Amino acid sequence: MHSTLTEHARCLYGDEYRSAPECGAEHREHCFVEELTFADADSILAMLRELCPHVADGFLPVWIRNLSYRLVLLQRPDEPALLREAAESLWMHGPDWDGIAADLVKRADVLEAG
Repeated sequence: MHSTLTEHARCLYGDEYRSAPECGAEHREHCFVEELTFADADSILAMLRELCPHVADGFLPVWIRNLSYRLVLLQRPDEPALLREAAESLWMHGPDWDGIAADLVKRADVLEAG
């Protein structure tokens, strides 16, 4: 069993910066997604920041990144820095999500002007 969400993601998807640990667990993506779905924002952000420290790197699939940011923003909807971080990721992996990214930046601007 994995002790953290980051460790589970590293075993399943790999890590551009470190070797995946030896692990005898069976890795099924749906199990990881279930763990991600119920993870707290700090655990999700730790995973994103460790496995993808720069917007254009890491081995996490784009859909996992998008889902991760969505789950974080559901838990922390009023944090302008997180809204902007999510928007930056969407722009990097768009253009399908450019409108959503622009809306996130607008929300961040409104919160900061607040």
